[in-house]
Amino acid sequence: MTASLEQLRRCHLAVDLGAARTRVYVKGDGLVVDQPSVAAVNTRTGALIAVGEFAQRMTGRTPGYIRVVRPVSGGTVVDIEMAQRMLRHLLGDKVRRSLRRRPRLRAAACTPHDADPLARRATVETLVGLGARRVELVDTLIAAAVGCGLPVERPEASMIMVCGAAATQVAVLSLGAIVAAERIPVGGEAVDHAIVQHLRHRHELMLPGQSVRPLQLALSGNGLTPHGPASTEVHGRDVATGLARSVRVDTAAVRDAIQTPLTAVLDGIGKVLRDCPPDLVADLVDRGVTMVGGSALLPGLDEMLRQATGMPVHVAERPDVCAVQGLGAMLEGRVEPLALDSLAS
Repeated sequence: MTASLEQLRRCHLAVDLGAARTRVYVKGDGLVVDQPSVAAVNTRTGALIAVGEFAQRMTGRTPGYIRVVRPVSGGTVVDIEMAQRMLRHLLGDKVRRSLRRRPRLRAAACTPHDADPLARRATVETLVGLGARRVELVDTLIAAAVGCGLPVERPEASMIMVCGAAATQVAVLSLGAIVAAERIPVGGEAVDHAIVQHLRHRHELMLPGQSVRPLQLALSGNGLTPHGPASTEVHGRDVATGLARSVRVDTAAVRDAIQTPLTAVLDGIGKVLRDCPPDLVADLVDRGVTMVGGSALLPGLDEMLRQATGMPVHVAERPDVCAVQGLGAMLEGRVEPLALDSLAS
């Protein structure tokens, strides 16, 4: 972390390309972009019609010649050209002009913990296509830990859980490095899918595309905890007739439906703790787990983890922007590394 901090201070912008949202931090200006990673394209002409929030609202509502695409999947760029076009429009002319005036533009970007060389290369090429002469890659786990204020540079354990749309990453950090980490291919989308399938099989109801953030819809109040509402009304389309229909859903059954994906997350946390030295695990009894990422806001998820692990579980303030804010803190020089100089023999 010490060597890379010096390189990061020379960067001009930081990018967090997530499966759900794209965020851009410009040095001196702060967070300038926080939009969904979605673009709408006219398949007849190849023209880009919309990006961000407007493109997301078009999902499931477009005629045949308009296609809504997501160029980022699981934190990895799967369509480099479309990701570049999307980023150009999200940044806007004013920000792009100011960045072009920087000599030898440098950029930093988050990458998932176990990203393979091909995924890293795709991220680099995306930013090089925007004019960056050099791209520094930072592990999402470290960036998020810095962004939520964990003392990652100290010789004590900090446990972080990055709850993304496509995957959940869990790690224990100490002395500015990752001691043990695990990436579980279960995220907010898997929880959404479990609830959608439950409503389809149990109630023969299909949710509209814009309602598939269903924990806010089907689990209000205390969310996943047994103290939440006993039932709630959900609107959708009948599977057999295709007509609009409303059903009253038992939230206890919904809680059971999402146990399967969440069990995988609990198994991942257990594996990380087993791979850690006992001294670091002892630190976590008091410090607990800090949750970041957009899916950390799922109601009641923190309480469920608290009951399963027996450790304190905290949701970071503004958990969805912790990673890009952490990169921004490194760019601005607000992170001081712990000096570990070699002792003279």
